[in-house]
Amino acid sequence: MGPARRRAVARAVLGGTLGALLLLAVGAARADAVQRLREFAREVKGGETPFTQTVTSPDGARRKVSSGTFSFLRPNRFRFAYAKPFEQLIVCDGQKVWIYDADLNQASSRPLAKALGQTPAALLAGAAPDADFALANDGTGDGLEWLKATPKQREGATFQSLRVAFRGRELAAVEIVDNFGQRSLLQFNGWAGAAGGGTAAALPAPAQFRFVAPAGAEVLEQ
Repeated sequence: MGPARRRAVARAVLGGTLGALLLLAVGAARADAVQRLREFAREVKGGETPFTQTVTSPDGARRKVSSGTFSFLRPNRFRFAYAKPFEQLIVCDGQKVWIYDADLNQASSRPLAKALGQTPAALLAGAAPDADFALANDGTGDGLEWLKATPKQREGATFQSLRVAFRGRELAAVEIVDNFGQRSLLQFNGWAGAAGGGTAAALPAPAQFRFVAPAGAEVLEQ
């Protein structure tokens, strides 16, 4: 994957995947997927999990798999640290969203408000899910409860569809189809911190969400 394509994928992840990844559920045992999401917006303060992301081309012929660690801390802080197949960092400090490509030693940033917009990432800013999205339960299968989130304002949306799955009380997967028909499936493996029922002491450290450009890095700000 070339440098330009990497940056494009990172921005697509920012516009769609990152905000979707914050749809954790800590709800009542009998709550459906939509109710779990609403309770998450009210109650969950932070957490951390390993993830695997599979991106499939529109024709289904090509697949790319990446993995890393995702963490978040309210309000308005999140971090995607990709480890394989190449190192890349997407981090929000509450004011700006940064994307850092280790191979290029290049960092770019955008103000939080511009980076989120009418995308799933708007959920990260602390708004109630129903404020920006129409939510509907979307069936069950293989032990998962699915919901579908449709932006109320389609203008500026960076995806065609967004589906979120819960297994019991935890987020299990997020599936996004972007405006080019590319499908991204993120699968999660064991939440730590408050998202997994832990105490405030187990929350990610605030320092994780501060970005400092490495020495000699090219920095592009919008």
